[in-house]
Amino acid sequence: MLDRLRLTAADGATLAALASHQGRQELFLRRRPEALEALRTVALVESSESSNRLEGIAVPRARVEGLVLKAAEMRNRSEQEVAGYRDDLALIHENAADMPLEPRLLLQLHQRLTSYSTGRGGVWKSTNNEIQERDASGQLVRVRFRCLDVVAVPQAMDLLMAEIRTALDRSGNDELLWIPLALLDFLCIHPFTDGNGRVGRLLTLLLLYRSGWVLGRYISLERLVEEARASYYESLEASSQGWHEQQHDPLPWCRFLWGVLLRGYREFEQRIDSLADEREPKGMAVPRAEKRQLVREACLRQLAPFPVSAIEQGCPGISRELIRLVLQQLAEEGLMELRGRGRAAEWIPLPRS
Repeated sequence: MLDRLRLTAADGATLAALASHQGRQELFLRRRPEALEALRTVALVESSESSNRLEGIAVPRARVEGLVLKAAEMRNRSEQEVAGYRDDLALIHENAADMPLEPRLLLQLHQRLTSYSTGRGGVWKSTNNEIQERDASGQLVRVRFRCLDVVAVPQAMDLLMAEIRTALDRSGNDELLWIPLALLDFLCIHPFTDGNGRVGRLLTLLLLYRSGWVLGRYISLERLVEEARASYYESLEASSQGWHEQQHDPLPWCRFLWGVLLRGYREFEQRIDSLADEREPKGMAVPRAEKRQLVREACLRQLAPFPVSAIEQGCPGISRELIRLVLQQLAEEGLMELRGRGRAAEWIPLPRS
């Protein structure tokens, strides 16, 4: 499916902006550890609240906070659902790097999700299901999508998780392409009787973590999805048409997820700045040795020829002089080569031995 994607110039600009935000990620993470901990707590509460509310499970914010912080006992089925999502979030936050990307992991996440409520999780669906649109009174308006037949689910999930493992093992920086595709497949398969949306959002978080995108630890991606609820359903429906025949267009869904990440990174950087100590300058005060390492990592992430300005955009607050010094060092190590002069100059990544 990757080779069928036809990205526009606007798509390229969005992906470049996201790469720039990720390049600045470490700079922001090193500024205020205590501020990050505060953001992490807020994100846990908002994620537990929004992911369940997207499924029609509403719990007052004060109660969600008590449940997430484990300062309150569960009173009803809705609060049990929130507690299950809380437990899954904590598991991913703490163990993402070591979690086996196999079908049994999704079964375990589903089981934990329902452990306090129905207690009937952790198994693939036993009857066919579909994604429906209902009005405010609960009446069926139409069927948005008929999900994969129940008999095909085990094999489809085996294949999907194998493809995810292969993508993670592959060296490259195409995770913002294959992660949305994997999630779209998961949602079209719809492997569980219920809870598919919540497990899908947990899988999103896990795959982003495993690919080095840790935004979801500090900003609730679930809240951002809920705030764009209409676009969420519209993009999912648009990209699922023709999925059974492999004639679908995944770009509406990809663009939605990219937009969520872009909004999240902008909010993350704004929040870190707002929480910064008044005595600390708004520019990111990072020791020179750390700046050199950040520039080096940004250069080594490049797969195609690039100008110095591309590294400047990804490493704000770092002088062009320092960037050139790092590039020269990489050239001496046989990892980069300079071609051209003046405005036409580009740095060429060389194969690593």
